[in-house]
Amino acid sequence: MKEQKGTTIFSIPMKNRKTNTWDMFATWVGANANNGTWFVGGVLAACGFAVAMKVLVLSSALSYVFLSLVGYIGYKTGVSTMTLSRASFGERGSYLPSLVNITQFIGWTAVNTFIAAQSVSILFHDLLGWPVWGQHGGYLGLIVGIIIMSVLHIISVSSGSRSVQMIERLGIILVLVFVIWESVAVFRTVAFSQIVNWHVPAQSKMAVGAAVDYVAAFNLAWVTAGADFTRFTAKEKNATLTPFLGALLGVVWFAFIGLISTISIAISSGVYNANNSDPSTIASKLGLGVVALLVIILTSMTANAVNLLAAGSALSNIFTKLKLKYSLWIVVLLATVVTFIPMFVGSFLSAFESFLDYVGMVLGPTIAIICTDFYFRAHRQYDVAELGKVGGKYWYRGGVNWVAIIVFAIGVAFFLGVHQLPIFVNTIGATFIDMCLSGILYYGIMLLVDRKEDELCY
Repeated sequence: MKEQKGTTIFSIPMKNRKTNTWDMFATWVGANANNGTWFVGGVLAACGFAVAMKVLVLSSALSYVFLSLVGYIGYKTGVSTMTLSRASFGERGSYLPSLVNITQFIGWTAVNTFIAAQSVSILFHDLLGWPVWGQHGGYLGLIVGIIIMSVLHIISVSSGSRSVQMIERLGIILVLVFVIWESVAVFRTVAFSQIVNWHVPAQSKMAVGAAVDYVAAFNLAWVTAGADFTRFTAKEKNATLTPFLGALLGVVWFAFIGLISTISIAISSGVYNANNSDPSTIASKLGLGVVALLVIILTSMTANAVNLLAAGSALSNIFTKLKLKYSLWIVVLLATVVTFIPMFVGSFLSAFESFLDYVGMVLGPTIAIICTDFYFRAHRQYDVAELGKVGGKYWYRGGVNWVAIIVFAIGVAFFLGVHQLPIFVNTIGATFIDMCLSGILYYGIMLLVDRKEDELCY
């Protein structure tokens, strides 16, 4: 037996958990009260209003069931999601889901930053006459906008979870005012009945299954951050029901605003263009002015504070001696670099859709394995004291649970192989099927491995 040594895992004790119901609710509403959610709603306009709303509600609700499941594990153990992944993937194997989390949350930060930077670009156009993004010479305003947003992000995460909590409290008020304002502007332009009855141009129509996968990818992104926040609450319902309701309300509410705004622009202009679905463009076309653009910039901070904290926690799981503060600075710098990518690929929408495919591909198997391990294999009981130990209970072989790694690879390959097949594209999508397959496969193989090990012990 190897000596049990390694990194000490610190679990948040119940007496030190201060997050109340309002703060938890505001965190998860604020997580979806952002530019990316509006943009997703605008992209869903390609399904038509009725289909888009059905997909939005059902796919989101199913995704956030997993948020509640992971939220409970955080409450139960007091450790972050990526630290929890050590129990299923192994001490060293957990680097894989940590890398997945780092890349996807940096990606989401970049998405929100790019949209907010467009608002900055428009502000500079209005104030200084600079060309906006999309016009000749429009790079300058966008580049300055990205730099400004990156500085604001460093400020927003300067004190870790506490500064995130303060940003969310302020942000939830601002976005509440803005969505009401934008809704009024939309319905002054077109009637709700016109929006409901609007028909998508045939060449732009999105299949139902593709929409399910996009919405699932968007929502599942928050699941791997669930325990990072629920470990700070002392109430079980606050770790399960509150995140579910807050995140669901946030995504349905703000995607709805993006949906009706995009359709209203299509009706009033006579042209539907999914590239015009971002809130900066919509606010400009609706004539909402400078204040609206400033609110978009600030609401980017509310979502990205959560994104960056989750990415920083994942980085700290890999480099355990790296303080969270420095991890946060690193991921802010990485996100800044990634934000420039859409400037070189030609279309922000194309980059966004490719990113959603990546998120759905890697997160589905990851979440399925973590939840299956805790609820079915470990029967809701992890030995937190064993987490971080070399040669401990969760060391497996050389620190890696190769079953989890192999199942993850199979899940990724399955998604890549089937997500564009008509049977999935036109029906229920591939994401949730992939998650079911990964969970069943992981449980079945681990059951055989555990039995074999028990037999060897005898």
